Amino acid sequence: MYTSETALRAFREARHTFIAGSRIDMGALATSLGVDRTSLFRWVGNRDRLLSEVLWSLAVPTLDAARRDAAPSGAARIVDVLDQFTADLIQAPYFRRFLTREPARALRLLTTTESDVQSRFVHAVTELVAVEERSGEFDPVPLSAEELARLLVRISESFTYADLISGETPDPLRARTTFEYVLRPSTPSIGDR
Repeated sequence: MYTSETALRAFREARHTFIAGSRIDMGALATSLGVDRTSLFRWVGNRDRLLSEVLWSLAVPTLDAARRDAAPSGAARIVDVLDQFTADLIQAPYFRRFLTREPARALRLLTTTESDVQSRFVHAVTELVAVEERSGEFDPVPLSAEELARLLVRISESFTYADLISGETPDPLRARTTFEYVLRPSTPSIGDR
């Protein structure tokens, strides 16, 4: 994340622009900050790096909210967190506008192995699985926590970006059903209570 006050100001303005549903334009951002593009790039990196930081900054509170509302433990907790996170992404208007406006860039920034966003998401899901494994409430065998996390992230991506990948309508209910099929929670999840 950005440490200098100017870089933080640039990030906040870019985040506000993104949430408003508009395209982040580096030239316009530099002008609004009263600096040249070279200074802006030095502070926040290129547009893809700035977009990645904005996207992750919006993912974190979404994941935190999903964790707060999830079942207390086990596979049901993992299902609830991933279900809520995926549904929130599918339903976020500013996120859908980004996907519609810049589909190739969005898929590259969000779903490739070189993506900072995807690697952070995989790390967060790995930690979610590992916590349940350490508590004795869930056993990911025969996969490691990270291998299972990668699979679960790919499932989330396939439903969140279904319109871009296969031309289908993104469907949070189908995503939840798939998470449940893979994880097979033995206790009812919040959505089932």
